[in-house]
Amino acid sequence: MINFRYHVVSLTAVFLALAIGLVVGTAALNGPVADSLKEQVTALRKDNQQMRQTVNNMEKELESEEGFAAEMAQVVLPGKLTGRRVLVISLPTGRDHTEGVLKSLQLAGANVTGRVDLQDKFINPDNNNNLLELAVTAVRPTSAQTSTLPGNGQGVETSSALLASVLLDRGAGVPPVTDADRRAVLAAYTNDGYLTTEDRISGPAEAVVVVSGQPYVDKDSAKKDESVVKVAEQFDRTGAIVVGGNGSDGGNLVASVRGDAVLSQSISTVDNANTIQGQLVTTLALVQQLTEKKAGQYGVGNNAESLLPKLPQ
Repeated sequence: MINFRYHVVSLTAVFLALAIGLVVGTAALNGPVADSLKEQVTALRKDNQQMRQTVNNMEKELESEEGFAAEMAQVVLPGKLTGRRVLVISLPTGRDHTEGVLKSLQLAGANVTGRVDLQDKFINPDNNNNLLELAVTAVRPTSAQTSTLPGNGQGVETSSALLASVLLDRGAGVPPVTDADRRAVLAAYTNDGYLTTEDRISGPAEAVVVVSGQPYVDKDSAKKDESVVKVAEQFDRTGAIVVGGNGSDGGNLVASVRGDAVLSQSISTVDNANTIQGQLVTTLALVQQLTEKKAGQYGVGNNAESLLPKLPQ
């Protein structure tokens, strides 16, 4: 009968054999394996240095291109929008580059009537009924025709139509909205946290630049992306419009406009307005909208026609 001592001796012999094998194997292979590993580490270190240098060169090239674009803007833009009244609407996804778009418009001589920052609350589908109620019942401007607002039960669409009617020109033969009614409508949405305004809106605009960004990625992303399209649609019905965005993938506003055969005929898009180059192009696209009544799709992303519009000399 095999006793416990036998098991202990057997297990000890096994582990001792393994240990001896590891030592002998390591000693035998130590030279070739170590040399091979050293060569691989050296090669990887060189590759890393080359990649780092490539990144540094690309960053310098980008800075140089942005510097060139900034200098070109000083030459190309002044006077292009002199006397033109432009409203800037910033979507939550476009906050980071709204200021750059504003500066480009001002450099071109635009009379920026105001900046309206739509908040996440305005885009959130959970607030559909509240937005609808605010547009059709809570806000009753005497000089704005609320009877012509969309009646499909879409709060974002209805509220966007109301905002467009008080912030943009209403067309020939239609009396303008009074300053008092404009302030009242904006105050109602501001007080409920749906939007904020930079300073006072000076009056109605003839064109609007909507500054957008990447698509939404949360659980309500599809509905939110649809909501920002409705915002653009309603302002497009009232005046010239350019969307200055960031990218053209994933269902963001730029992608949605470019993918729509109807909207792309009247709404201009720029897919790199997060850069100085794109901000320059956004302004030129608005010039084209106002002088040629023509829409175009510009930038470096999917379905862009060209880098910038070709304006008449």
